[in-house]
Amino acid sequence: MTWRAAVRRVLSESEGPLHYAEIAQHIIDNDYRRSTGATPAATVAAVLSQQLVEEVVRVDRGVYTLASRTSELAATDASTVPPTQQSETTDSEDSSDPETGFLNAFGMFWRRDEVDWEQRGSSLWGAQLKASDSINFAEQVGVYILYSGERVIYVGRITEARLGPRLWEHTRDRLSGRWDRFSWFGVRAVRPDGRLGAIPSSAQFGVSMLVVTMEALLIEGLEPPQNRRRGDGFNATEFIQQTDPEIERKRRRAMLQRLLKDD
Repeated sequence: MTWRAAVRRVLSESEGPLHYAEIAQHIIDNDYRRSTGATPAATVAAVLSQQLVEEVVRVDRGVYTLASRTSELAATDASTVPPTQQSETTDSEDSSDPETGFLNAFGMFWRRDEVDWEQRGSSLWGAQLKASDSINFAEQVGVYILYSGERVIYVGRITEARLGPRLWEHTRDRLSGRWDRFSWFGVRAVRPDGRLGAIPSSAQFGVSMLVVTMEALLIEGLEPPQNRRRGDGFNATEFIQQTDPEIERKRRRAMLQRLLKDD
């Protein structure tokens, strides 16, 4: 099934509007496509803003429904903007959401024990959605936070492509026994093939974008209770942690040894 057909099917089966990240997850969960790549949410956003622009209505930032259901939405005051006006803003606002500034990818509260540190930080595995392709963020550039439980104990930065090795160093320095989780915020976007994109050049760093980035980092990193909600752009830039394959193999071997010992 093509991406276009899969997106239309999900929207037709849904009882209400869906965010493009939710649409992508439905496609994965229902096996509507054999391959979804590393950035399925971004792909769905592109399909909605380009291939299906005449067939869908954007009822909120990143949220869509089929144009055939606009009468239902009007009845519930979900939208009062004509489809033609909404489709004009879709491409610019949803394919490149400005709410995150230069924050192009991030991971929150990843577990230290899910990383194989024997590889000296050469792999930090994550995925955009459940069951989507794995991505290695070890060469990400940006800032990171170390936690002990829920308490922040250290904040650092990486200006070169070495997030993984830098975190590995913290497993051997004075902070070694003091942290069990970490969050990271990177400027390198993820390409559809799963590779990390280029580091943004200094010429791209305008003041307004820097302010947006700083705000996004503070909201995500500190989670202030009075911020009603985080920006919808985060749906396409947050990546969930995946256990390192070597850690999984070690755990299986340990379990097998315990079973053999019990016998």
